[in-house]
Amino acid sequence: MTPEVNAYLQALPDNRRARITGLIDMIAALYPDALLDLKYRMPAFSQGDGWVSVGSQKHYVSLYACSAEHLAAFRELHPGVKGGKGRLNFRDRDDIALDDLKQVVRSAMEQ
Repeated sequence: MTPEVNAYLQALPDNRRARITGLIDMIAALYPDALLDLKYRMPAFSQGDGWVSVGSQKHYVSLYACSAEHLAAFRELHPGVKGGKGRLNFRDRDDIALDDLKQVVRSAMEQ
């Protein structure tokens, strides 16, 4: 983990740090050779043309996957999870289904 990513995590409140760290750990386990760095002031994994990033926003934690197509299967399983065209937003009270997010990460990283 780069010093910049570590500093990003240390600046977060404990509950957000735990959620972001859980996402980072899951992605790193799937793609141990991917580059982890800060992009657009958020931790981002990249490998070849694929990438995903995670971030702590005002009211939620987000996973960015660059395209709605990478999120489609997850959204079918979890229609209550909010987000935008290329991201999922998890409010602090929402569970994060890490096992189901693995397909999102695989889709985005292997594009």
